[in-house]
This record gives sequence, structure tokens and C-alpha cells, in this order.
Amino acid sequence: MNNVVLVGRLTRDPELRTTSTGLPTSTFSIAVNGRPNANGERTTDFINIVVWRKQAENVCNFLNKGSLVAIEGRIQ
Repeated sequence: MNNVVLVGRLTRDPELRTTSTGLPTSTFSIAVNGRPNANGERTTDFINIVVWRKQAENVCNFLNKGSLVAIEGRIQ
């Protein structure tokens, strides 16, 4: 089963594009904090996200750089 839940902040404003067939798509990336290492420092992972259709339009209308988001989906 390929399922993931990520919580992080947007690193830049989402970009809305339309495919040649007319489907809206949006791309953005989020910064996800990791667990502290032996020195107490946290690592940060930057994850690229792609959303389609109505979700893509909602992301661009309501989110911007720095917004805290929870993403549920699959890794591809």
C-alpha cells in the first residue's frame, strides 16, 4: 500500500497551470521537519507536490508561501 501523510509549510506560492486537455494542475513544494539527530539538530526535507483538478484551483486560491498544510496521498 502506497500511502503517505505529510505536514509542512509551503516553500513558495503554488503555480496553477492547465494541460492541453484543459485539466488544471498545480505544483508546489513543502518543507517537512524531521526528527532531531544525536546533536539535537533537526533535518528538513523538501517534498515536491502535484495536485489536479478542483484541488489544484483551491490550493492556488487559498494557500501561499508559509501556509501550514497537511497532505495525504501517494508517493510516485
